[in-house]
Parts: sequence; structure tokens; C-alpha cells
Amino acid sequence: MQKDKILIGTWAWGDGVNGSSMIFGKKQDKNVLTKTFEKAYNLGFKSWDTAAVYGMGSCETFLGSLIKGKEDIFISTKFFPDKKYTSGSLVKSFTESTERLGISSVDLFWIHVPNNLEKNIDEAVPLLKDGRIKLLGISNVSLEHIKMADERLKKNGLSLGAVQNHFSLLRNDQQKIIDFCNENKIIYYAYMVLEQGALSGRYSAKNHFPLFSMRNLAFPKRKFKRIAGLLSSMKEMAAKYNIDPSQIPILWAIGKGAVPIVGLTKETHAQKLAEAMDVELNSEEIKELENLAKETGIRQKGSWEPQ
Repeated sequence: MQKDKILIGTWAWGDGVNGSSMIFGKKQDKNVLTKTFEKAYNLGFKSWDTAAVYGMGSCETFLGSLIKGKEDIFISTKFFPDKKYTSGSLVKSFTESTERLGISSVDLFWIHVPNNLEKNIDEAVPLLKDGRIKLLGISNVSLEHIKMADERLKKNGLSLGAVQNHFSLLRNDQQKIIDFCNENKIIYYAYMVLEQGALSGRYSAKNHFPLFSMRNLAFPKRKFKRIAGLLSSMKEMAAKYNIDPSQIPILWAIGKGAVPIVGLTKETHAQKLAEAMDVELNSEEIKELENLAKETGIRQKGSWEPQ
């Protein structure tokens, strides 16, 4: 399995507002993150994802310091539009992001939520045409949003490059969108495949998330009790393939036609991911996981998601 089927996420790398402590309940050691980046890079993971709102720019600045001098890195970052459209806000965000990252162009630039989507797409067109944005993506969107965006870009001789939505065993409602994207050469990226660690196999009702964190609010102890059967099945599958249980939801997403965005904060995370890249779940295993997930009755949704 190719490592370009993975986009490495850095949501947990930022400081302050919307950073690691606030969302994940733990401040990250930048020395550890630096070693994690180097480990992942040396293992062949060259595609990296960040956003302006991850630590309100601090994540982009830090990632920028790590990618300096590395010409083979693929960078994805995002603009979070306000509910009220302001002309020039996308271009301003793009400029600030590239300055923090220390690059002149972005391989994949996202409109993070579909606020004023048509106007923001139109504002991105000149950046696409002059090559400062290589691919334009839209995130947290419906199939109708995707069709509209692609049609609007095609009128300018362009096309939609990517879609990024929440997709996991506990948010398995994206297959129509994934199929449409794959049929139309639009890359579908899945975020929160591990549900911020709830599906990693490292946490349970007894070993729970940090109390003062957003992910604790999103996934309280009672939910862990409901996914115990799913976690047990993941552990058994992982033992069969001699990989870590945290890799099973990632492989499931790949099997469904998505490109997972996988967050790494330790060197061991990168190593475990690399060890799983030659594994492919069969259709029976994929179905078993989905049935167990469906039995939990859980449908996860981020507070920022429109639906």
C-alpha cells in the first residue's frame, strides 16, 4: 500500500486557542514533535496537513520551520471563512498562511467550512490560475456543495481538487460522496478517522481522555462502554496482521476509498503507521467492523460541522 494514501495531520501541534491543550488536553513537547516529523518523513510520509485555526497560526509556523529546505513535501492548509463574507479574506488568509509556512504556493488549499462558499470559490480562482494554489479543496460539505463547487470552477477552466469530511466507523455516512469524488477525480480525504483517539485502542472508560479537553466532552466515558465490542474486534484483527489496533480504522477508511488524515505526535505513531501500510482489510473484516460500529448507535459530530 502506498504511503501517499495518507495525509499526516497536525491538529494537535498548535498552541493556545484551538491548540493541543484546549482540544486534546495535553501540551505537546516540540522536541518530541520535531523527532516525530523527522521519523515520519524518513519513513516516506511526505504529505502534511495543517490549518490557520490550529493554534491560531502557531501550528503553521512550527510546521514551516520543519519543512524548510525539503522540496518533496506536499502541504495542505486551510482558510476558515466567517459567516459574513468579507471580500479579500481568503486571499489574506492564504498570504498569512504561506508566510507562516515559509512557502510561496500551497499544494492543497481548503475552504474549511462552506460559509459563503460560492464567493470564496470565486476569490480563489485567480490564485488557482496563477499557480499559487495547486489544488482547491472544500471541507465539511454536502454532495450538493461539491457539485456546485466543481461546476463553478469548471466555468473558469478549473476543477475541484479535493473534499475533506468527517468519516470514521462512528460517522459512516459518506459513501455516496466518496463514490462521487472518486468517479470525478476529486480526492476524498477523511478526517477524525480515529475520533481524536477514541478508536485508537489506547483509551477506554477506565483509561479516559483528559478531563479538561474538548475530546472528553465529545466522547465521555459512557460512549467508551458502548464501543467496547468494536475495540475488542479491532484488537483481534490487529493481532492477525501483527499491527497496532490504532491502524485498523485507518485501513478501514482506505478500504472504503478515502485518504485518511492521521495525526501523529510521537515517533512510535509514525512507526506503527508505516508497519500497517502493506496490510489490506478484506470485505468480510470491513463489514464486521461496520456492523459492530452500527450496533453502538453512536454518530459522532463536531461542533463546527453543519450537519
